[in-house]
Amino acid sequence: MSTDPLLQPFQLKHLTLKNRIMTTSHEPAYPEDGMPKDRYRAYHEERARAGVALAMTAGSAAVSKDSPPVFNNVLAYKDEVVPWITRLTDACHEHGCAVMIQLTHLGRRTTWNKGDWLPSVSSSRHREPAHRAFPKLLEDWDIDRIISDFADAAERMKDGGMDGIELQVYGHLLDQFWSPLTNDLTGPYGADTLENRMRFPLDVVTAIRKRVGDAFIVGFRYTADEAQKGGITPEEGIEISKTLAQTGQIDFLNIIRGRIHTDPAMTDVIPVQGMPSAPHLDFAGAVRQATGMPTFHAARIPDVATARHAVQSGQLDMVGMTRAHMADPHIVRKIEEGREDDIRPCVGATYCLDRIYQAGDALCIHNAATGRELSMPHVITGAATSRKVVIIGAGPAGLEAARVAAERGHEVVVFEAQPEPGGQIRLTAQNPRRREMIGIIDWRMAQCAARDVTFRFNTWAEAEDVRAEAPDVVIVATGGLPNLELFETGEDAAHVISAWDIIAGDVKPTGDVLIYDESGDHPALQAAEVAAAAGLKVEVMTPDRSLAPEVMAMNLVPYMRSLQDKDVTFTVARRLLGVTRDGNRLTARIGTDYSDHALEKSYDQIVVNYGTMPLDSLYFDLKPFSSNAGEVDHDALIAGAPQTVTRNPEGAFQLFRIGDAVSSRNTHAAIYDALRLVKDL
Repeated sequence: MSTDPLLQPFQLKHLTLKNRIMTTSHEPAYPEDGMPKDRYRAYHEERARAGVALAMTAGSAAVSKDSPPVFNNVLAYKDEVVPWITRLTDACHEHGCAVMIQLTHLGRRTTWNKGDWLPSVSSSRHREPAHRAFPKLLEDWDIDRIISDFADAAERMKDGGMDGIELQVYGHLLDQFWSPLTNDLTGPYGADTLENRMRFPLDVVTAIRKRVGDAFIVGFRYTADEAQKGGITPEEGIEISKTLAQTGQIDFLNIIRGRIHTDPAMTDVIPVQGMPSAPHLDFAGAVRQATGMPTFHAARIPDVATARHAVQSGQLDMVGMTRAHMADPHIVRKIEEGREDDIRPCVGATYCLDRIYQAGDALCIHNAATGRELSMPHVITGAATSRKVVIIGAGPAGLEAARVAAERGHEVVVFEAQPEPGGQIRLTAQNPRRREMIGIIDWRMAQCAARDVTFRFNTWAEAEDVRAEAPDVVIVATGGLPNLELFETGEDAAHVISAWDIIAGDVKPTGDVLIYDESGDHPALQAAEVAAAAGLKVEVMTPDRSLAPEVMAMNLVPYMRSLQDKDVTFTVARRLLGVTRDGNRLTARIGTDYSDHALEKSYDQIVVNYGTMPLDSLYFDLKPFSSNAGEVDHDALIAGAPQTVTRNPEGAFQLFRIGDAVSSRNTHAAIYDALRLVKDL
């Protein structure tokens, strides 16, 4: 029997959880037609197979038609959900993993122009800033209807074999009632007393218990401290927690601290890279101490050491490692096998959540198999025949290709022009707040070292160098260089520098600085941070209608917090048309896509962020010597079949290029390129 605190069983009512690690409720946006079908099931089953004790699914499943999904949620109000829940539950149970689901009514945290186009409803007259819909103030018959909807949905989950449910009581309708910031009602559910504010959530629990009985597990995931003036205080949160415990109807408490009504508020609840780990853990422990209830919690607990401390110190009974399991679903198995150093780290990039909040699906920035369990492997299998694979470039694409090829059993040689690996990731990590990104590189280097990959650093590979290795496969992952060509001008912008120059420290920012952001991704804002920190006047300009659309909601928050107290302005819907020198100053000609309006402004320095142009000369030099002439069979790539194209029978090797050597994209795309190509070599 292991003595590791994380591997000890936990008794929750009649249910024995085999260890202390869970994935907390989250909506990866994988449902199809509102149902948790095969992709959804495969995602949770992978983590169950690898040892997670409890999968808390959905984030959240909607109980009513006037709670239309904004994150492609599971529709718990439909009877046809039951067989899909059964398949999901059975798949996880087969691996000894308990399964529950989070139920909710979104209240004002949704909109009216989705689903059945019903008005959103709330205990508040005010819209939620994040979702913008003005709600209807609930009437008595709405309250009765929604209470019944919760009970119906809970019964469906029980019929589907679930071990229990969790009610979502932070930011959604149940919390909107009990927060003094969002209750505009009068009467028995009004804001005048805490008892009245709590009445609706407790009425929901009572109705659920009448429907599912006392044996079925029911818990609350709730905010016990809104961390905002006028909201629920820590002291009131403790009183709420004690009241929940005293009802005798609730089996566990899952603690949240903060609000989620705006992007900054949500980022404090679900911290991103550069923010403290486990910031709310002590408060969750205080709730456990005050109530004696089984206590769960998750908020940036990204590593095993922090999770182990949370349990060993008695602050939590079950620790949520949700984003960590998106990065590596096999955390528990690796702990059990003494391979903690082998765990792929969560680097806190929060690409997963940011994609959801832009109506995408959850993907991990550096595990391209997450969410693609039906087509991509988390565990690489060996190839039937060993081949020699030569890779040029040790950025994220090249290192992923090297890792996967080595795990397939191939002999791998990597050429890298720089003295260190990392490519653009190493540039990103120059920002202290984004230093964790280097974990993407460090983990892959460790994996390659364990598999005897040969690296040739400080080597600018020419075609002759590559051919001298007598390779069977050549993969060009040389990335790109900053593109300084202005949109559709056909000419480089004269007198400008790249965002890379500023981030790397190759050029010092000076005077009045214009950061012109054509791409809308991280480098422009990173360069702005460097210039603003130097005390300079900075203008960030974009031709887009919004600032940095590729950075997305939660990652934008730390940038704005670092820039807004400095001399930084933001200009949208303005396009840089050209730059001329006027003595020691630069004159920018500025237009707009919306009209013929143009103007000129003067700056000391102009910095351009417009993606990269492929560094692809080596690829084209090698192309005549390859058997496939660089061609990729897209149908085979998508189907997970080997590449068999032969355009040049005399060619000595297969040739491929991946990542930014193809076109300017992002880290996830580069890693996905590598995984889905090399897994079949």
